[in-house]
Amino acid sequence: MNALHIGGYVQRPLHPPQAPPSSAPHQPLQPGPPPMMSPPGPMAPGPLTPPLGSPPPMAAAPPVTGMSSPPMGMSGPFPGPPPMGGGAFQPPPAQMQGQVFPQQPGPYAGPMSGPQPGFPGGAAQMAGPPQKKLDPDSIPSTTQVIEDDQAKRGGQLYSTNMRGQVPPLVTTSFTAQDQGNARPCFMRCTTYTFPCSAELAKQSQVPLATIIKPLANVPSNEAPLYTVSHGESGPIRCNRCKAYMCPYMTFMEGGRRYQCAFCNCINEVPVSYFQHLDHMGRRMDVYERPELSLGSYEFSATLDYCKNNKPPNPPAYIFMIDVSFANIKSGLVTLVCQELKTLLDNLPREEGAESSVVKVGFVTYNKILHFYNVKSALAQPQMLLVSDVSEMFVPLLDGFLVNFNESRAVIHNLLDQIPDMFAETNESETVFAPVVQAGLEALKAAECSGKLFLFHSSMPTAEAPGKLKNRDDKKLVNTDKEKTLFQPTRGVYEQLVKECVTQGVCVDLFLFPSQYLDIATMGHIPTHTGGSIYKYSNFQVGADGEIFLSDLRKDVQKPIGFDAIMRVRTSTGFRATEFHGAVYMSNTTDVEMAAIDCDKAVTVEFKHDDTLSEETGALMQCALLYTTVGGQRRLRVHNLSLNCSTQLADIYKSAETDALINFFAKSAYRAILSQPLKTVREILVNQTAHMLACYRKNCASPSAASQLILPDAMKVFPVYMNSLMKTLPLVGSTELSTDDRNHHRLNLLSMGVEDTQVLLYPRLIPVHSMTVESEGVPSALRCSEERLTDGGVFLLENGRSLFVWVGQSCSPELLQSLFNTPSLAHLPTDMSSLPELDNAHSKKLRSIISSICEQRPNSMKLQVVRQKDRSEVAFRQLLVEDKGLCGGGASYMDFLCYVHREIRTLLT
Repeated sequence: MNALHIGGYVQRPLHPPQAPPSSAPHQPLQPGPPPMMSPPGPMAPGPLTPPLGSPPPMAAAPPVTGMSSPPMGMSGPFPGPPPMGGGAFQPPPAQMQGQVFPQQPGPYAGPMSGPQPGFPGGAAQMAGPPQKKLDPDSIPSTTQVIEDDQAKRGGQLYSTNMRGQVPPLVTTSFTAQDQGNARPCFMRCTTYTFPCSAELAKQSQVPLATIIKPLANVPSNEAPLYTVSHGESGPIRCNRCKAYMCPYMTFMEGGRRYQCAFCNCINEVPVSYFQHLDHMGRRMDVYERPELSLGSYEFSATLDYCKNNKPPNPPAYIFMIDVSFANIKSGLVTLVCQELKTLLDNLPREEGAESSVVKVGFVTYNKILHFYNVKSALAQPQMLLVSDVSEMFVPLLDGFLVNFNESRAVIHNLLDQIPDMFAETNESETVFAPVVQAGLEALKAAECSGKLFLFHSSMPTAEAPGKLKNRDDKKLVNTDKEKTLFQPTRGVYEQLVKECVTQGVCVDLFLFPSQYLDIATMGHIPTHTGGSIYKYSNFQVGADGEIFLSDLRKDVQKPIGFDAIMRVRTSTGFRATEFHGAVYMSNTTDVEMAAIDCDKAVTVEFKHDDTLSEETGALMQCALLYTTVGGQRRLRVHNLSLNCSTQLADIYKSAETDALINFFAKSAYRAILSQPLKTVREILVNQTAHMLACYRKNCASPSAASQLILPDAMKVFPVYMNSLMKTLPLVGSTELSTDDRNHHRLNLLSMGVEDTQVLLYPRLIPVHSMTVESEGVPSALRCSEERLTDGGVFLLENGRSLFVWVGQSCSPELLQSLFNTPSLAHLPTDMSSLPELDNAHSKKLRSIISSICEQRPNSMKLQVVRQKDRSEVAFRQLLVEDKGLCGGGASYMDFLCYVHREIRTLLT
C-alpha cells in the first residue's frame, strides 16, 4: 500500500518509500506514528451509496439509481465534486491558514492543512503565511507503475496455468502461453480474487467484472487458436447448463462420465468421445485435445447452430457514398472511389484461402438512392434509381452483390464514373435511415450477413423516415435535462437496429460534418450493430485524407465475425448481470452482435446469488457463436478461473486498476443517459472513497489519520478516476461540441482495457532527449505541464489524438533535423505530417510514431503545436494530472486531497 501526507506541506527533501510487512502489499510513503485507529472490523453501518453498475439482477438496462441517503454514517448529503468549472474543485491558494495538524514524524513531515478553500467545507479566503505545497513527486505516479511492471515482468513468458493469477499490465510487453485459462488479450478482470459473499462484495465496493475481447488479435509470437471438431453431433456440452467441454470438467467412473464444473451435473461421455483415465484421474488424451488443456479454442459448429439449419452464405460489404454537394466539393467522393479500386483487393479472407469470398455492392445517394448493377457480363455498369424513400426496396438482385475479382473491370469503370456523374450536383439534402434500410434489404434478399460502409456528410433533413431536426441546445448543459443531449431519437432508428442485428448487418459510419449532425441518434445504429463511428470535422483532402484512408483500410481489412451471439456462463454462486459494449440485448443473457471485430470488447458485470467457495474458486466461460468471413459457422470458447476469498485484503491485492477504470467509464457513460451529470460524478467519487476507505479500515496497518493509504494494486486508481471525470461526456461545459461528446461516449463503450488505459492516461514522450541508437520508445513522463521544458520537444498520444509539442526555446539544430525549419517562427502551424528527412533524429521520431499507430485501432492525425500558440489548448487538455481547461476539473493533487477528506469522513 501507499501512505502519504495529503494536505501536508513538504518542508524538506523527499526520500524513497519504505515497505513494511503487511497482509496486502503496502508501500507507505511515511512510517506511521502510534496507532490512531480502532482495530479493523466491519465498516461503519449506514446506507451504501448505490455503486455505478448494475441494478437488481435480470433488469435489461435500467438507470443507475441516484443517492437517496448519505453514505456510511455521513451527516447530510454527500457534497461530491461540484459541477466542474464552478465553485469548488479549485486548488487551494498558496496563502491559507486554518486548522493545521501537528507535524508528523517521518520523511514526509510537515504540518497538514485543515479544510481547504474552494472545496466543500473550506473557508473562502483566509490570509496567512505562505506555505509550500505537497511535492507532486511524492504522490503515486502512473508512469512509474508502468515502468516497474515492465522491468519486473516485461519480456517474460506468462503461463496461464494457475487459478486467479494476476497478469502483467496491459502496457507491459510479454508473451502469454495458454495452459488452461484464457490469455489476458482475451479476458481481463477488475479483480482476480472474488469475495466469497455478497456482503463482502458490498463492503469492499470493488465491482466484479470481466472485460472480454473474444476475437482479439493474437500476437505473432503466440500460438493461434486451435479449431476442434466433435463430429456431426456437434460440440460436447453439459446437458443441464449447456456449458462447453473445457479443462475444468472432472471425469469419473473410468472416463464414462464427467461432472460439469459450472452446475455440478453428472453427464454421460458419448461413446465416440470416451478415453481411459490415468492414475491421477485425468484422461489419457488430455494434452492432445485443446478443449481439455487450453483456456481458448474454437469448435466447428454444426447445422444446429445455423439459421434455419442451413450453412450460412459468406458475408457481403456494401459501400454507400453520400454524393451531396458537400462531399463532392471537398473531394471526398473522388478520394473514396480511387481508394476502393485498390482496397477491394484486400478484403478479409479465411486463413489459408487464396482469395476473399466476400461479395461487394455499391450505392450512391443524396435524397434519392442510386443502385448499381456491376455484373461481370456487362460492358458498362447500370444505374437504377429509387426516389420513393418512404418504402425502401432494392431494385435489382442479380448483379448488385458480386465477386470483386470476377467484376473487376465493371467495378473500376463505375468507380471512375461516379465523381464525374455528380460533379455538377447542387443537392445538399440527404437521407440516412432509408440508406441503412436499403443495405439491410439487399443483404436480406441475398440471405447473408455483412457490413455497410456509409460515407456521410450532414444531418438527414430531407423528407424521409428518420428525418432529424437540430436538437443541440446548449441551455440544457448543467441542468437535469442535459441527459437528453446523449439520448438518441427513438422510433425508426431503434427498429433499424433490431432488424440489422437479426440479419447480421453491421453498420460502419464515416462522418464528414461541418456542423451539428446528431451523432447521438445516427451513431445509435453502428454502436448497437457492432460497428464503428469515425468523424472528420471540416474534412479537407490535404489535411485529413491520409488519416481517413488509413482508417478505412484498417476497417475493411480487420478480422471480423458476423451474426454473432455471446453467452457468459459461470459456476454456481454468481452470474453475469450487466453487459456494456457495442451490443444488442433482446433478453438478459444473450449478447447479440450483428458483427464483432478484433478491437471490440464487452464488459460483463457479475453479482453473487449465493456464497462462493475458496476451494473451488469462481469459473467463467464465454462462448461466442459467429460466422467467419469465409462463411463458416464457428464457436469460440474462452475459459477463466478466479480465486475466491473471505479476506478483503486478497480482493484488493489482486485488483487491476486498468480493468476497473474500463468498467467505471462504461458504467458512467451508460448512467448519463438517465441521470444528471452531477449525480454520476458524485457516485464516481463516492465509490472511489468507499473502496479506499474499506481498504484503509480493514486491510492497512494502523496509522495516522493524516496519511492517505492506498492498496498497492490500486495506488494510481485516483488519477484515472479524476481523468475520467474530465472526459468530454462528463464535463458540463457549453464550449464543448455535443457531437464530440457523443462520439467520445459511443466509441468508449466498446473499448478494451488497453484502449481505455491510454485514453485516460496519455503517453507523454520526450523527443529531444531520446537516444537515437536505442531500440523502442523512450520512457514516458507524467502527464503534467510541470514535465514540459521550454527547450524540449514532446510527443503526446492517447490512442485518438497525436501531438508533437515544440518548446519556444527549442534548439535550431533539433528544429532543422525534425521539421526541416531553421527556427520556431518558420514552423507551419498546420503541419499534419513530419517531413521524411535523412537524419537519425527524424528517422527515430517517425519510427516511434509509426510503432504507436500500429498498436492503436484508430489512425491518429498528427498535430504539431508550438508553445503558447492557441492550438495548444487541445494538447494541454490531455495533460490529465493538471487542472482541466474546458469546464474546469480538479488537478490530480487536488482530487487526491478531496478523496482523502472523504475517506476520513467515512472512517470517523
